[in-house]
Amino acid sequence: MPPEDVAVRPTEDEITTIVNWIASGAAVEGPEPATIDRGFYITNQERQFWSFKPVVRPSLPRVKDPTRAANEIDLFLLEKLESAELSFSDQASKEVLVRRAYLDLTGLPPTPSQVEHFMLDSQPDAYVRLIDDLLSSPRYGERWGRHWLDAAGYADSEGQTDSDAERPWAFFYRDYVVSSFNQGKPYDQFIREQIAGDELVGADRSNLSPEQVEQLTGTGFLRMVSDGTGAGAGSDEGRNAVVSETVKMVSSSLTGLTVGCAQCHNHRYDPISQKDYYRIRAIFEPALNWKSWVTPQNRKVSLYTSADREAKAKVEEEIKSIEAERVKKQQAYIDATFEKEIAKLPEDVQQSVREAHTAAGKDRTDEQKALIKKYPSTVVTPGNLYLFDRAASDDLKTYTEKQTKLREALKPEEFLRVLTEPAGEPPVTYVFSRGNFDSPLDAVEPGELSVISGLASMEIPHNAEQVNTTGRRTAYAELLTSGNHPLVSRVMVNRVWAHHFGTGIVDTPGDFGFLGGRPTHPELLDWLADEFVQSGWDIKQLHRIIMTSTAYQQTSNRNAQGNQIDRQKRLLWSMPVRRLESEAVRDGILAVSGMLDEQMAGVPVPVMADITGQWVIGKENLNAGRPGPVIDMKGQQYRRSLYIQVRRSRPLAVLEPFDLPELAPNCTKRPSSTVPTQSLELLNSDFVTAQSRFFAVKLTKQSQDIEHQVSQAWRTAFGKEITDEEKEEAISFVTEMQEVLTKEYESRQLNDDPIIDAVAVFCQALLSSNQFLYIE
Repeated sequence: MPPEDVAVRPTEDEITTIVNWIASGAAVEGPEPATIDRGFYITNQERQFWSFKPVVRPSLPRVKDPTRAANEIDLFLLEKLESAELSFSDQASKEVLVRRAYLDLTGLPPTPSQVEHFMLDSQPDAYVRLIDDLLSSPRYGERWGRHWLDAAGYADSEGQTDSDAERPWAFFYRDYVVSSFNQGKPYDQFIREQIAGDELVGADRSNLSPEQVEQLTGTGFLRMVSDGTGAGAGSDEGRNAVVSETVKMVSSSLTGLTVGCAQCHNHRYDPISQKDYYRIRAIFEPALNWKSWVTPQNRKVSLYTSADREAKAKVEEEIKSIEAERVKKQQAYIDATFEKEIAKLPEDVQQSVREAHTAAGKDRTDEQKALIKKYPSTVVTPGNLYLFDRAASDDLKTYTEKQTKLREALKPEEFLRVLTEPAGEPPVTYVFSRGNFDSPLDAVEPGELSVISGLASMEIPHNAEQVNTTGRRTAYAELLTSGNHPLVSRVMVNRVWAHHFGTGIVDTPGDFGFLGGRPTHPELLDWLADEFVQSGWDIKQLHRIIMTSTAYQQTSNRNAQGNQIDRQKRLLWSMPVRRLESEAVRDGILAVSGMLDEQMAGVPVPVMADITGQWVIGKENLNAGRPGPVIDMKGQQYRRSLYIQVRRSRPLAVLEPFDLPELAPNCTKRPSSTVPTQSLELLNSDFVTAQSRFFAVKLTKQSQDIEHQVSQAWRTAFGKEITDEEKEEAISFVTEMQEVLTKEYESRQLNDDPIIDAVAVFCQALLSSNQFLYIE
């Protein structure tokens, strides 16, 4: 019993229950072993926990009304709905479906012409073809690549220190992810490249093929956690932190487990021992050897081929030859100019001045120094030659220009930010007492968690000669993608489901353990997981089957019975309404205003502090430590948010209020809050007001008629037609606003356009509304 001073105590009924349980023999639900070995023990009950059991394809359930089922997904959902005396809602309108599909698959709202095209398509397969078109769009990879980058903890800076050092080549991994989704790369291949791409390539990286570049780039996944070891945080503690954070990121993103809890002790809740944790760590430690550490700036591979290196050597040799010729000619010009200046002096001092210049500086007498000072025109140097002989200076510039042109013609050397494993004997991994690296205990061999090892075995080679490494990560990747691992396929299909419905079948995508959520539809989860593997790990096919279900196509309307039984819509009797993520809010505003720059890939657009101290898009231009003149971004500021630099210490002001994730080390589920700062941002942000005006200018160029302007604004922002009542209110609002602004501008003698500004205010109201910010 708790001590007397403990405030929260069991009730009398609870005490009676415990007493009776003990008196009856203290039986537990599962069978208990006759004896328990010393150390860590996994009970049969723990092994039978739902997420540790093998994925078994269930038979399809029988339902009372199979006509409501468009595919197998609906049968599993209907089984539970019917048991709760519920059913699906009506199908959503085509206007709702087309906007839902565009935002889900591309992260951008459909244009009025795209909506109209779908509305006029009366063919039975119109919706299926729409999905296929969107899955083929390059915008798809940007949208779903962003989701994966959350799980990977993608950032363009190292974190850890105040300098938050930039990662110059991290963007290649971002582009690899986008390209992988657009290609429809099978998920098992995607995993293998990210876990062991360097081992797939082999030891020779001097002439990488496009396929090898892709495989190597994938290992950027293992370089995403915060790493300050190259900028002041290079202690043993800092190095071990990188290793442990990498293990956390990999486990939560791929297997949905919080193994980090077992770093210091056996997991309090999940059947994961401390030894298990270090067995996983041993898989990665040969490449992340904390005792023989490689700093971030040295973990890179050049994309130069032998031909590139040969071409560069030839150019450098030519540049060297040109430079030698330039220096020789420069000296000749200097000597000739010197003689001309000497000749201008009185004859009786010419020889003395010449000797003064000939003498080495340290050997000059005071008299010689005085002579040079007296006749400064005789001091001819490379820096002042142009003052004496402009033609000579211009001639020498031609040599410099030749060198510059040769350098510019060279293919720039680029690098991949990768994880590679040095050859040689791998380090021994030890269990650390209470996680303290200064207190090593027993050595461990690499391996999978004990609770899983019986389902998906892994053979770890000591050294894989063909790749000149241990081959541990390749073996681990093969285990994960074998199709027998109980977690990998479940975790991924659950993540995709969550992005389509707002909540996963398991509502904790990064925790499939005992403290995580339980699946609302476990049989459906297993059916999807098996279907995913059987399809060849085809993510696009997974989208198709989810989006063609009745559940996905239903309206989001509520009813009294559904609210009473399942207010959170976990049974999916109605489509959940979801708020757009921060990036999709910004991208949608740019798309609607007509300013979105669809340029893909490449160096991220930088962020800087403005005069108020908030982080905005721009090139940092400090003047005596303060922001200097704004540098023209030449339209780069209008690129998709995916391509804006992700600095850990510099969250973009326009994104931050909308639950921009904190990567510690990654984000498996974004929160979705509703807070006043979101409305304040939409009301006062320079970005939103500027885009609202661009939107208004676009509308007024199309027509000067207010009715047309508000109708087109509605179509563009919401993807549907405005009702007569809404149109009447909108016209009245814009008209009154024009009158107010006209009077104000006249009284203040301003030349601003009250018509455009009135429409801009209306546009800002649309962009700030729930209809724009939410997926219906």
